[in-house]
Amino acid sequence: MPAACDSVLEDIEDIVSADDLKPHDRHFVRKNVFPKVRKRSSQKHVQAEDEPPSDSIIPGVQKIWIRTWGCSHNNSDGEYMAGQLAAYGYKITDNSAEADLWLLNSCTVKNPAEDHFRNSIKKAQEGNKKVVVAGCVPQAQPRQDYLKGLSIIGVQQIDRVVEVVEETIKGHSVRLLGQKKDKGKRLGGARLDLPKIRKNPLIEIISINTGCLNACTYCKTKHARGDLASYPIEELVDRAKQSFQEGVCELWLTSEDTGAYGRDIGTDLPTLLWSLVRVIPQGAMLRLGMTNPPYILEHLEEMAKILNHPRVYAFLHIPVQSASDSVLMDMKREYCVADFKRVVDFLKEKVPGITIATDIICGFPGETDEDFQETMKLVEQYRFPSLFINQFYPRPGTPAAKMPQVPASVKKQRTKDLSQLFHSYNPYDHKVGERQRVLVTEESFDSNYYVAHNPFYEQVLVPKDPLLMGKMVEVNIYEAGKHFMKGQPVSDARVHTASITRPLAKGEVSGLTEEFRHAPRSGTEWEAPPSAEMPVRSPLCSWKALQLPWKAGGAGLKVLSASLALLAALVLFYCGGMRTEL
Repeated sequence: MPAACDSVLEDIEDIVSADDLKPHDRHFVRKNVFPKVRKRSSQKHVQAEDEPPSDSIIPGVQKIWIRTWGCSHNNSDGEYMAGQLAAYGYKITDNSAEADLWLLNSCTVKNPAEDHFRNSIKKAQEGNKKVVVAGCVPQAQPRQDYLKGLSIIGVQQIDRVVEVVEETIKGHSVRLLGQKKDKGKRLGGARLDLPKIRKNPLIEIISINTGCLNACTYCKTKHARGDLASYPIEELVDRAKQSFQEGVCELWLTSEDTGAYGRDIGTDLPTLLWSLVRVIPQGAMLRLGMTNPPYILEHLEEMAKILNHPRVYAFLHIPVQSASDSVLMDMKREYCVADFKRVVDFLKEKVPGITIATDIICGFPGETDEDFQETMKLVEQYRFPSLFINQFYPRPGTPAAKMPQVPASVKKQRTKDLSQLFHSYNPYDHKVGERQRVLVTEESFDSNYYVAHNPFYEQVLVPKDPLLMGKMVEVNIYEAGKHFMKGQPVSDARVHTASITRPLAKGEVSGLTEEFRHAPRSGTEWEAPPSAEMPVRSPLCSWKALQLPWKAGGAGLKVLSASLALLAALVLFYCGGMRTEL
C-alpha cells in the first residue's frame, strides 16, 4: 500500500518552517483579537438572565409605594397595609419611581376613580414594577381583563398583605378574596389591633363596620363590601384607647353606613358612641362618619345628646341624593324626602349650630326636569355648608346601568346648575368676629396654613406655628371664604394640648404587638432578648405554631435565618399542601 506522505516526519516540529510565527509572536498577536459578542435571540432571555431566581430573593428588604383612592374606610385599610409591611421590614416610600412594588388600593364608586386606578396599573407595568391591587374594584370584579395576572388582596384580607407582597416579589400571582367568618358568621374584616402607619399621626380612622343593609341600584361598593358586618364594641373601644395612648387627638368613625352599626350583633350606634365618649381624653374630639336617613331616624333623641357632647363634633353627613321621591324609589334608597327633612330639622333644633353635610346625584336615570328642580329647592332651603355634587356614572353590573339614561349633556348641565347654586351663598360670613375654640390637626394643601376645626367641624385656617399643631386653641375669626374661615390665636388664651402623650412621628408604625415587634427590620442590626423567639413568616399559610429560636448577630445571620425559614416552608408545602382562599 502506498504511503500517505512522501516523507516521514521524525518530530512534530518538522512541520514548522522558518517563516512561521514563534510562540512568543503568537501570544503577542492575541492581544489584538477581540471577542465577538453573540446577540441573544430575544428580550425575554435577557430578562430571565438579569433577574435572580425567585428562591434567591429575600423578602422584606424592598421599597413599596402605596396609593389609595376613595373614602376614609379605604384610607384606613391603606394605613393598616402600610403598617404591616413596615413592621416586617419593607420600606414604605413616597417616591413611586424608586419603589420595587406598587400597592394600589382602589375605589369603585365612580368611573373616574377606576380610570385613575387602571392608568396607574398600566404605568407601573410600563416601568417594570411589581403590582399588587386592593380595594373595592378588584373585590367586586376580579376577572376584568386589565387585572389578569395581578395579585389581589380582598377588602377583608388586608391582614395578609405581607404574604401577598412576598409572593408577588418572587414573581407569583396571588388572589385572596375570601370573607372573614367566625362559626359561619361574617365578621367586620381584619382585626383592629394590626400595625398601621397613620397618614396623619394625630388622626385615627376606625372602621366600625363594613358593608350595609341597603341595595341601592347605582352602588358598586355593595358588590365589594357586601352586607353589614359590625365589630364588637369592646374591640372598637380598645382600638380607640390604644390610639389615644399613641398621641392621637382626633378620632374618625367610618363605614359604608355608620347608622346601621350593630344591627347584626344586637346593639346600636348610640350604645357604641356612649362607650367611646367615656374614653376620649379632654381636648380630643370624635367625628362621626356618614349615616343614611332610615337608620338614624330611630335614634334621633340619643344622637342629639351625643352630638351636643363637648368631645364630639356637632357634625353629621347624611346623603339625600335627590329631593324627588320617585327618583329615590328608583334608587331603592328606602326613605322619602320627608324623612330626610325630619332628621335635619330635628338635629338643627336640638343641636344648635350643627353642620349637616349631604350628597346629591345629578342625572340619575329617569330624573325629569321637575325632579331636578325639587332638588334645587331643597338646597336653596337648607343651604348646606358642605355639599358633594356627583354627576351620575353608570357602574357596570348595577341595575341603574341598565335603566334608560339621561343624556350626557343634560347631566352636565344639571351638575353645573347645582354647583352654581351652591357657590351662590357663603355659609360662614356671619361668623366673622366670633371667638372660637379650634383643634389644630393638619397642614393646608398649599402649605401656607395649619388646618383646624371648630366644634361644628368647620374648617379654620390658622398661622403656621409649630407650637399650635395638636393643640386646642382659641382664635378670633377675621375672614371667611366659601369652604373655610381664618382665625388668629388669642394671645391671652390658654393653649390646651389635646394629646395625652407625644404623637408618633410621621411614618412611625402604630400598634406593634409582640407578634410584629420582634420582626427584624431590613437594613438594621437587631438583637433579640435572650429568650426571644422569632415567628417564621411563611407565604399563604397560617403557620403561627412554627417558630425558630432566634439570636440575631448581624446581617449574615439574618440571611441564614431567611434560608432556614424558606426550607421549613418548602417542607410544609410538600407535606401539607398549600392553603389558599378564593
